[in-house]
Amino acid sequence: MPRWLPRAVMTALALFACFQLASWAFHQLIGLLMNILIAFFLALAIEPAVSRMAARGVRRGLATFLVFLGVFVAGVGFVVLLGSMLAGQIIDMIESFPAYLDDVIGSINRTFGTELSRLAIQESLLHSDWLQKYVQNSAAGVLDVSATVLGGLFKLLTITLFAFYFAADGPRLRRALCSVLPPARQAEVLRAWEIAVAKTGGYLYSRALMALISGIAHYVLFQLLGLSYAPALAIWVGLVSQFIPTIGTYLAGALPMLIAFTENPWYALYVFGFVVVYQQFENYMLQPKLTSRTVDIHPAVAFGSVIAGTALLGAVGALIAIPAVATLQAFLGAYVRRYEVAHEGGTGPDAAASGRSPQRPRRRWLPGPR
Repeated sequence: MPRWLPRAVMTALALFACFQLASWAFHQLIGLLMNILIAFFLALAIEPAVSRMAARGVRRGLATFLVFLGVFVAGVGFVVLLGSMLAGQIIDMIESFPAYLDDVIGSINRTFGTELSRLAIQESLLHSDWLQKYVQNSAAGVLDVSATVLGGLFKLLTITLFAFYFAADGPRLRRALCSVLPPARQAEVLRAWEIAVAKTGGYLYSRALMALISGIAHYVLFQLLGLSYAPALAIWVGLVSQFIPTIGTYLAGALPMLIAFTENPWYALYVFGFVVVYQQFENYMLQPKLTSRTVDIHPAVAFGSVIAGTALLGAVGALIAIPAVATLQAFLGAYVRRYEVAHEGGTGPDAAASGRSPQRPRRRWLPGPR
């Protein structure tokens, strides 16, 4: 047996054991790593606002706290408005449901000659085995729902704490990271960090501006139609349409269409037409002007990045895909050298004007030395 063979076998076994341990640790910590990734992009998004406040003399920690407080107040206000709207609509639907059910039963009795009654239907539903099993399963699932809610709150708190530390200690974090790198690499890391901050912050602010414009436009429509809860519906459409990529506009328009249909079916058609027209206006006129200096990427690239991010990281990947791709594109654009493309069908202006392909020059063979 060669002398190196036992040592090679032990080395291979040790490397395999280290790989298995690292794989196990990675799968155990995947949730924490996802939270840190979300917090990092959130810190990049609020970095410009924090830096501006810090440049005016506000302490960086206080500036970060004020930014988070503003986001929290806006989020709570949105949830309260949306909750009041949904609660009011649910109460109205519950109150009008008996009359609606009586109309449906009366229509069935007149059409088919039956003698159905609402009270008999209610009694049969209340004493049905299906309803009892549903209630039992719902009662058993209350604990699961509570655990899910508590887990979501804990995850939100974790993301907020990490994002606060990343934003408040951003310069210190960059210095600590660059201190272990040679000077040539430090410049590259700082440049990549600045590009990421610019692209992520620009993406967030451009989306917020488009959400404001979309909300105002839809609010005018809802007011003209006389829909209930027009401010809450406008805020819903503005936020969902901009911060859910690609299909957010149509998802956001589903709720006002449903509410408009309960008041007048023609109103739902009007809302649908306005959503489609506004989407075209936003895609071809508004969005290119607002994002030309922030996250100017091709729509096909944006769509593909959203699909890839969703496949890799789910909903989180869909949200951070566009700023991540924009950052990568800007970083590569700073180092990839581009050349001017020659005219198709020729290499010179004369060939392009005549429409003929240029002829290759003939080679002249010179006699070589004998």
